[in-house]
Amino acid sequence: MKKIILLCILSVFISVSAFSQDQYIFPSGSGPNKLFMKEIIKLTGKVRPKILFLPTASGDSERSIKRWNDLVSDLSIEPSVQGVWISSYRQKKSFEEILLNVDAIVVGGGNTLNMMAIWKAQGIDKVLKKALEKGIILAGGSAGSLCWFENGTTDSRPKELSVVEGLGFLPFSHSPHYDGEKFRRPLYEKNIQKGIFKAGYAMDNNAGIIFKNGKPFKIVSIDKKHNNYFVSLKNGKVVEEKLESIILK
Repeated sequence: MKKIILLCILSVFISVSAFSQDQYIFPSGSGPNKLFMKEIIKLTGKVRPKILFLPTASGDSERSIKRWNDLVSDLSIEPSVQGVWISSYRQKKSFEEILLNVDAIVVGGGNTLNMMAIWKAQGIDKVLKKALEKGIILAGGSAGSLCWFENGTTDSRPKELSVVEGLGFLPFSHSPHYDGEKFRRPLYEKNIQKGIFKAGYAMDNNAGIIFKNGKPFKIVSIDKKHNNYFVSLKNGKVVEEKLESIILK
């Protein structure tokens, strides 16, 4: 009887431990740079972590992949790239087998709308949820930051910026490139004013926020010119709060 009780307690402990991993997501206003990559490496806690690049939003473009390879060429990581334009003949492992066997996943920029549609068709959205629960670091900029939030504004459709739904891993709205294009800021604030978006985080290019278990943990930028903001509605008025950033060196 004692052995059975001990086994039950051990089983519960293992079950709880499996879901008690800290979850880190690192979105940024624009694509990854070397300083941000070093932060991702630190978050893994490993000397030479396995970091995978998902260039789905760019259509697995060679240019995007080359930029990634150049960026990480002198970093202490084991880099890899996972495309979605694959066939059963060429790729024998499932997306789940590949994506859940790394320490961090970095999502590239491009067309957010198309990326989300492909991920859902391929089941990658569900795999990324499992990755987060497993403690794998999720990161990215532009489309690679929008995807982690509930929704935001995207240039993925013709004519004008429009609303795009993300994975909702972070329960906020989001705007990347906050300083990059003059029409992004007023449109984001307008959507919050109208109740289309809930309160959320806006990020300039080269600025980002590391979220731990769904809450801001470390607010960073490469310099004082690029900032992060919390944008919300208070007493019917949109309020933009500039967040104090740690300048990475």
